[in-house]
This record gives sequence, C-alpha cells and structure tokens, in this order.
Amino acid sequence: MSGTERAPAFDALRETLPYQPVLLGAIALLAGTALAWAFDATKVPIAAAEEKDMRLTLAQVLPRGFADNDLLRDVVELDGPKGKVTVHLAKHAGMPVGAVFKTAERGYAGDVTVLMAVDARGTVLGVRVLKHTETPGLGDKIETAKSRWIDGFAGKSLADPAPAKWGVNKDGGVFDAFAGATITPRAVVKAVKGGLDFFAAHRSDILGDKP
Repeated sequence: MSGTERAPAFDALRETLPYQPVLLGAIALLAGTALAWAFDATKVPIAAAEEKDMRLTLAQVLPRGFADNDLLRDVVELDGPKGKVTVHLAKHAGMPVGAVFKTAERGYAGDVTVLMAVDARGTVLGVRVLKHTETPGLGDKIETAKSRWIDGFAGKSLADPAPAKWGVNKDGGVFDAFAGATITPRAVVKAVKGGLDFFAAHRSDILGDKP
C-alpha cells in the first residue's frame, strides 16, 4: 500500500480519536515536567545565595567575634505584635549573648524592613535596612551605601535615650531626619524602638534567663 493510500485511512482514524486533546495533554505534560525540573535545578542555588546574603547581613549588625555559633541554625519562633518573628540567637562559648531579628514599619512608599541585633542587656549592636521602596535620593539615605545614618542606633537602648526621645528631631527626638524625607527615618526609628520593646517583652524566652 502506498503512502497516498494510507493517508486517507490515517486521517479517518485521527478524526475518530481524541487526537488533539491527547496531543495537547502530552505537550502540557512535557512542559510541566520541564518547568518542574527547572525549578528543582534552581531551587538549591537560590537557597544557597539567600543563605549567603543573610550571613553577610548578620555579620554587618554584629561586632566581629561577638558570636561564635551558626545564627542561621540557632533560631526560635516567637509571637510578635504583627505575627511570627524569627529570632536568631547569638551565642559565645555556648552561652546566649544576644539576638538578631527583623522588624518593620510603614514608611513613605511602603514597609521598611530592618534587621537589628541587640545584646543580652537590650542594647542595640547594629541595624541594617533589608528592604524598602522609599524615594531615591531622599528616603534611601537609610541605606549604608547612601549614608551612615543607620549606624546612629548602635549603643542605644530603651533607657538611652529616654522613651520620649525615641523619635526624629522634628518630633522632639534625638535622631536626625532627612531634608524633605521625614517619614522614612521616622519609620526606621519606630521599627528599632519596636524591636527593643519586643526583645524586652520576650527576653527570657530568647535568652532562657531572667533580667
């Protein structure tokens, strides 16, 4: 039988079977398999990159040699005012000496998320902005690449300055504001103050002792 003679029979058979749905299903299955493989192939490198970035950020808010443990592994989950808070425990020679955690407040264009470290007494060791959508050239001075304003929180606590002074200059506080961008530094000050309040409320849960 010639190819010409087989063609009509094949066309007739194709019309009697769910040819197109089966074909589309096969294509969808292959595409799904390819996407799943691509996701699995990139998942590990992405997780590794995120872990590396987090380790670098942790190193920026903690003094050199302050902790000798793996802060990404020593964590505790606690209830915060806005949901669960992951607290990274800082230890030295097996003893808890501080904590690192995220806190956030609403800025001008969205939430400003910061990572802050405190010692066992509740004194700020360092603060870094992790994420924000503030106005370039104004609010972005909270980034260390733009200014060292964020370093001004180191050494501060709930007792120093006094609670009434935890604000920007415009509000009667001790922290400088930015020309044309008061809302952004105000949000960071509020976030750090909220972080200190959180630590004070959960100190025994975090460090396993009493003040």
